[in-house]
Amino acid sequence: MDTLSYRTVSGNAATANKKWYVVDADGQNIGRLASIVAKIIRGKYKTSYTPHADCGDNVIVINASKVALSGTKLLNKEYVRFSGYPGGQRFTTAEEMLKKHPERIVEKAVKGMLPKNALGRKLYTNLMVYRGAEHQQEAQQPEVLNIENYL
Repeated sequence: MDTLSYRTVSGNAATANKKWYVVDADGQNIGRLASIVAKIIRGKYKTSYTPHADCGDNVIVINASKVALSGTKLLNKEYVRFSGYPGGQRFTTAEEMLKKHPERIVEKAVKGMLPKNALGRKLYTNLMVYRGAEHQQEAQQPEVLNIENYL
């Protein structure tokens, strides 16, 4: 029987057309920035989006030290880490984190918006965050991504 067949093409890591993007975090709200970056890393804006595969793009975030926190988050927001030992729970405010390791604020925000499984851990490797305006991925020829188009 000669009939017209319709097939849904399921994307995978081999067929994904991955690109590199540069995002400038200067003056951007951390949550809004992280949600857009997570969407790009996940690949949800692509027509070939597949929920169980890494079909997203690579993102480079620059100027992480100039990211904005709204309201009183700079003083009141706390980041918690735990060594695993009794009494090993440590708290750091967003203000301290912004002074010492500003790239970790962006990394933690984006990681929290990715899936909590093996795919999420793999997708997290597609994110590079830098404190200043220079980055080391010039050889990949990244495109500048305008965040205002996604807001």
